[in-house]
Amino acid sequence: MPLDKGDGPPGGTRETSRQLSREQLFVLISAASINLGSMMCYSILGPFFPKEAEKKGASNTVTGMIFGCYALFDLLASLVFGKYLVHIGAKFMFVAGMFVSGGVTVLFGVLDQVPEGPVFTAMCFLVRIADAVSFAAAITASFSILAKAFPNSVATVLGSLEIFSGLGLVLGPPLGGFLYQSFGYEVPFIFLGCIVLLMVPLNMYILPNYDSDPGEHSFWKLITLPKIALIAFVINSLSSCFGFLDPTLSLFVLEKFNLPAGYVGLVFLGLALSYSISSPLFGLLSDKIPHLRKWFLVLGNIITAGCYMLLGPIPVLHIQSQLWLLVLILVLNGVSAGMSIIPTFPEILSCAYENGFEEGLSTLGLVSGLFSAMWSVGAFIGPTLGGFLYEKIGFEWAAAVQGLWALTSGLAMGLFYLWEHAQRRRSKLQNILGTEEEQTALLPDEI
Repeated sequence: MPLDKGDGPPGGTRETSRQLSREQLFVLISAASINLGSMMCYSILGPFFPKEAEKKGASNTVTGMIFGCYALFDLLASLVFGKYLVHIGAKFMFVAGMFVSGGVTVLFGVLDQVPEGPVFTAMCFLVRIADAVSFAAAITASFSILAKAFPNSVATVLGSLEIFSGLGLVLGPPLGGFLYQSFGYEVPFIFLGCIVLLMVPLNMYILPNYDSDPGEHSFWKLITLPKIALIAFVINSLSSCFGFLDPTLSLFVLEKFNLPAGYVGLVFLGLALSYSISSPLFGLLSDKIPHLRKWFLVLGNIITAGCYMLLGPIPVLHIQSQLWLLVLILVLNGVSAGMSIIPTFPEILSCAYENGFEEGLSTLGLVSGLFSAMWSVGAFIGPTLGGFLYEKIGFEWAAAVQGLWALTSGLAMGLFYLWEHAQRRRSKLQNILGTEEEQTALLPDEI
């Protein structure tokens, strides 16, 4: 297979041509399709599902749990699929995940026919959980296949594909809202579900099949490496920052600025677009100049923390809240998020290789599963904690608390990199002194 050279570690091989091979192009098309489709299916619920659930007798708490269970089961499934990626097969996992995701999205569209009360609630949970598990399978396989196909440019490719994730998040709510208003509850889900299902035969045909032997290492060994544990903490904090905005920002904007409901989505647009546009740039820089990754991670978290302090803004700053300032901060937050999120995957991968993990799909599966799982932890904690803090202390202080998490993870990562740099200098100095002592000991014999 032409891309077998991808078995080596990042930087260990040199891609001879700047042009994409046919196989690499197909991998990009497949990954872009799952990023766009899954994010649209994920975000389509926001504009109208809470209202429909309320009609069926579901409380706000139950509706929140229906949203929240997605992240919880995505976490559990990512760990399982990452561990058994090689046994199941990356291509089969990708295609099967996409097929089930499309199917359960269609099923969500017929839930309005289900009797109200506990039956409706139970069916919502079952369909949402199935969607989370299928998404975890497809994304875990997608990350692994991408890292296999592009061993020397993982960050560039992942960053570029975030354009499609951002597009999905941006297009999902307005498209869903339009279809809901025009045709009713069923059509948005059936329309999007069918689009995802139509992508399945295309991906079955174009996606390459990568084979590998099962590895000896486990998630536990991966996550207990100090550097990877801290990067996981960074991923948690950044994911939580995104998730925090889901239940809180729209309420704050409506209350503070009296905007029409239709304009609230435009406020989110600044965050999604700036993240999607900046991610490819930071991915390219992370691959071309690998030592910049650590600075991106640290600075990105610190800037994100500052953004959340200014979102309200926090009352102690005595800055008046204004809509233009809020939108500007969200745009800056999108850039800082791209700066710190994109380098995390290649950093975990290079750290795993440095610590003896075998090169190939087995390790790529573990890293992909870990990344998805840690992202899901933050996606669960962010909205849950954010909603609670919003009720108790208001948006301004709740956002500041969220920013404190990002600041803590950024400073912790920075301190670790300083310690790592000092250790390497000390080790290098000891090697130099050891060599000089050996040469001195040999001098009398030579005389």
